[in-house]
Amino acid sequence: MPMSERTQRYEKLVMWICLGLVVGLIPGADRALAAPADPTAVIPGLPPALQPDSSPQGVAGTLQIILLITVLSLAPGILVMITSFTRMVVVLSFVRSALAVQQTPPNQVLIGLALALTFFVMAPTLGQVNQQAVQPYLRGQLTQSQALAQAEVPFKHFMAKQTREKDLQLFLDYRHAALPSRVEDIPLSLLVPAYTISELKTAFEIGFMIFIPFLIIDMVISSVLMAMGMMMLPPVIVSLPFKILLFVLADGWYLVVKSLLAGYV
Repeated sequence: MPMSERTQRYEKLVMWICLGLVVGLIPGADRALAAPADPTAVIPGLPPALQPDSSPQGVAGTLQIILLITVLSLAPGILVMITSFTRMVVVLSFVRSALAVQQTPPNQVLIGLALALTFFVMAPTLGQVNQQAVQPYLRGQLTQSQALAQAEVPFKHFMAKQTREKDLQLFLDYRHAALPSRVEDIPLSLLVPAYTISELKTAFEIGFMIFIPFLIIDMVISSVLMAMGMMMLPPVIVSLPFKILLFVLADGWYLVVKSLLAGYV
């Protein structure tokens, strides 16, 4: 007998033995296996809202819950894509890389500072969303779809103000669509990626300006070490204290945050 057939027989035998033990040891298990499923069965210990429901209304409610959980799981991505968080965290990462201080400040501090600056910059936009969409929806003046449409408008105006026309035109060309006359008519599927690449470009421009003074310090330190014949001493180790000293004397964090906030005025 081939080995595969013998193995299959052993597996079937073990399955039937386990099934027989379940039926013999658990009272009423044989009746439960033989009885058809009852669609109106109630699970003890669960509230009525969590009981199984096969009606169209129950299925629609279940789908709405699944959709809500999906949106909540995508909330961090939405925060990154439609707010100023991208520029904040990229510029702060450039500052740390230019200083060459490895993990100082740590990632938690940089992300926390970027979130704090994001909430500060987005406060007027979030206030408009609350007044135009959230509060009317809570009072029953707007439906869910109407509230979402109203909530998009302040975010569209914020993103359109920071988006380059060239970046937006790139995505419009791929859709073979013309530039809408009103910001409210721009689809989010076009505005969000255009806004993101515009923010990345601006963040890299700021990062380039941050790197220049620290690059000059590295070049000066390297030239001095080569002139002294100290070839084996890494210039990064010698230039690091001078970088930190320059950054502290120039009040670097103040200047960086000021430049970030000035970009959204």
